[in-house]
Amino acid sequence: MTLTELKYIVALARAKHFGHAAEACHVSQPTLSVAIKKLEDELDVKLFERTAGEVAVTPLGEEIVRQAQVVLEQAAAIKEIAQRGKDPLAGVLHLGVIYTIGPYLLPELVRRSMERTPQMPLLLQENFTLKLLDMLRTGEIDCAILAEPFPDTNLAIAPLYDEPFMAALPSQHPLAQRKSVSATELRDETMLLLGAGHCFRDQVLEVCPEFARFSTNVEGIRRTFEGSSLETIKHMVAEGMGVTLVPQLAVPRTALPGNARRRKTDDALVRYLPLHGDDKGPPPSRRVVLAWRRSFTRYEAIAALRNAIYACELPGVTRLT
Repeated sequence: MTLTELKYIVALARAKHFGHAAEACHVSQPTLSVAIKKLEDELDVKLFERTAGEVAVTPLGEEIVRQAQVVLEQAAAIKEIAQRGKDPLAGVLHLGVIYTIGPYLLPELVRRSMERTPQMPLLLQENFTLKLLDMLRTGEIDCAILAEPFPDTNLAIAPLYDEPFMAALPSQHPLAQRKSVSATELRDETMLLLGAGHCFRDQVLEVCPEFARFSTNVEGIRRTFEGSSLETIKHMVAEGMGVTLVPQLAVPRTALPGNARRRKTDDALVRYLPLHGDDKGPPPSRRVVLAWRRSFTRYEAIAALRNAIYACELPGVTRLT
């Protein structure tokens, strides 16, 4: 049994296709197939069910693949320990970020990281929360910036900041000249939502639960519209098609309330208002955290990434330490 063979079975379990797994491992398909067959013969078990055009992991194979992933992580940790003796921050850090954070945090974060730790380049992956959690579990990424809540996967968690929500309305909307607006005042509006799979969609529906019923029936075609990104939805708001909620960092800085440098661009077609509870309490918000596997050993890299995040401007959020 070799580490290479373990790498092959993990890749095949992930890809469920011999050709794709071989491509991911940078070997030919026959090389991968022969190595996996050799491992199955050595263990005297069937790890995969092979059918026309499809590969499925057997129940026993799933357990062996999980253990193989642990072994590969531990082998990688040996190299990381040796590398840390030379430079604790040397080497790529694989970072995942959810779609509703990436566009607004990553540009400055990457710049700050390059200034502070040029020897630790960030390899970025944007995706949905559940997909990033799966990638953390399988070791495809080292850490991820997520918004709570998400399923408990026994990850190490470091809070980063609390980010309030803001209402985005067409500039000609009757409520647009208000200083703030409540969720109740928006319940009769056409609400523009992110599509299924985005955690921010679920957070918006928690703040405005009355829109949940419209997103699941025919009447919802008239009352709600769904978009693939916050930027798409913001352009729809600018065209007067409805209203939406956005996280604070998604608001253009020149469009923040009280900014004297408001530009005469598409941003001026949208008014962003603080959102408050019906009792004038604190605004609805989301908590953004950094998550990583407890078995991940590059503690200095995690600390350096957190410090780079804290060095970003992040207007309007409450930083957590």
